[in-house]
Amino acid sequence: MRRATITTGTTIAGVILLLSLKPHHQAISVTRPVVPEPHPPSGSGTAATADGTYRGQSVDTRYGPVQVEITMSKGRLTAVRVLRASSENGRDREIAAMALPRLTKEAVTAGSARIDAVSGATYTSEGYITSLQSALDHAHA
Repeated sequence: MRRATITTGTTIAGVILLLSLKPHHQAISVTRPVVPEPHPPSGSGTAATADGTYRGQSVDTRYGPVQVEITMSKGRLTAVRVLRASSENGRDREIAAMALPRLTKEAVTAGSARIDAVSGATYTSEGYITSLQSALDHAHA
């Protein structure tokens, strides 16, 4: 019984020591941003959406701007085109090449900006989702 107490005490002391040595960096959230749902016009059961293309706002992220343009047809999101994405260096281009097609496929499938961020591309995902929601808001205006 005494040996277990010593081992537990040593383990706790070791964890505390490790945590005290851990460098303190800004926390990076991997949750997706809250995206408000568009509100339908008063007196109507659904939001009126005109067919056409709508450009979302350009969103500045930690690694550069992200901007999308959407195509609406028969009141549905049918396509998303990335107009701007982080591309200052090879790593930015690699992340964008991996994340943007996934985000686009998920957005068209969902028909909304209620999509998950891509792991490893949090900032790009948040910029994409924000720009996408902006374009959808223009389409529903």
